[in-house]
Amino acid sequence: MISVVVDDIAFVEADAVVRPATDRLEPTSSALRHLEQIGGPSFWQQLEVRQELAVGAAVVTGAGELPAEFVIHAVIRSVTEPVSELTVRRALTSALQRAVDWQLARVAIPPLGTGAGNLSLEDAAAVMVDVISRHTAVSQYPAEVYIVVDSEEDKRVFDALLRRLPQ
Repeated sequence: MISVVVDDIAFVEADAVVRPATDRLEPTSSALRHLEQIGGPSFWQQLEVRQELAVGAAVVTGAGELPAEFVIHAVIRSVTEPVSELTVRRALTSALQRAVDWQLARVAIPPLGTGAGNLSLEDAAAVMVDVISRHTAVSQYPAEVYIVVDSEEDKRVFDALLRRLPQ
């Protein structure tokens, strides 16, 4: 089941939250930096990486003080590889595979790759709905995917794409 909810990703009840990140596990926007603040030291201390991760990779860490048990960090850009539909597709595919590997039933995902200088919400939504719907059609995990957006306007964009999916 795929649903779209207007909420703060930091407070969504799920087994895992997907966090878009750079190749050094840094947040991709200041809006997502609050995950580190709410997660506390036990969360952000896990974000130290010894070497850069590949764009398109996804890694799982504990979630610290967040309601979710885990955070899946989806690497959508690096210094040399900017955000694109392809990097979002690869990173989201990897994040969903981590949900399978860890048998995570409920996963919350914010719009990936949006913001200043990145993808439009419409382009990001099209990629995300395609990847998530293809994955959930053939995989047991996650059983529930919550696309977590900031506004009713953003929700309408995702809902419109979800309505177009074959039933």
